[in-house]
Amino acid sequence: MRAPSGTLPAVVALDLVLARTEKVAVCVTRLGAYPQGFELDLVTMASDDRADLDPHLFGRPGMRGRALRGELDAGAGIPPEMLRFGVEFADGTKATNTSRLIDPFAKEPPPGPVLRSGGGSGSDGNWRQNMWVWPLPPAGRLAFVCEWPAAGILLTRHEIDAQLILDAASRAQRLFADDELIDARAT
Repeated sequence: MRAPSGTLPAVVALDLVLARTEKVAVCVTRLGAYPQGFELDLVTMASDDRADLDPHLFGRPGMRGRALRGELDAGAGIPPEMLRFGVEFADGTKATNTSRLIDPFAKEPPPGPVLRSGGGSGSDGNWRQNMWVWPLPPAGRLAFVCEWPAAGILLTRHEIDAQLILDAASRAQRLFADDELIDARAT
């Protein structure tokens, strides 16, 4: 449920502004395509220190537990200061940061798509989150969707042609097999 460690992704340059107000912007930049899925950078910017907003996608302490239990499904109880982000494939399937989180220890792969945070950083009104999306989308339109009520951003949707990602995935380079990589947990 993450990008493969031994594969160099093919990059699709994006400078997609999903939503913007006078004070806040939500953008998708740099998309890395792999044979199994893709990662993207979700960038949020604020023109001033907006300590009242939560751009961390999976919420402040306590929100992650609620997401694991499925309590954030269907928008129930999502705080307005939390940024909501998701993807929708051409076949109508979708994944969001408010959907039930996936058990990383499950023996069977979950039904896709899956959206998972890969970490991020930020301060002073600028945040960057790396997101993993699995599997690759089918051909057709791929939608990026966001909403951030406390920031004044209504539900917003932008689409790109998924073929950009599919073509890039075919250019990804597998440099090392998983069994050739050092397992950091074993050292």
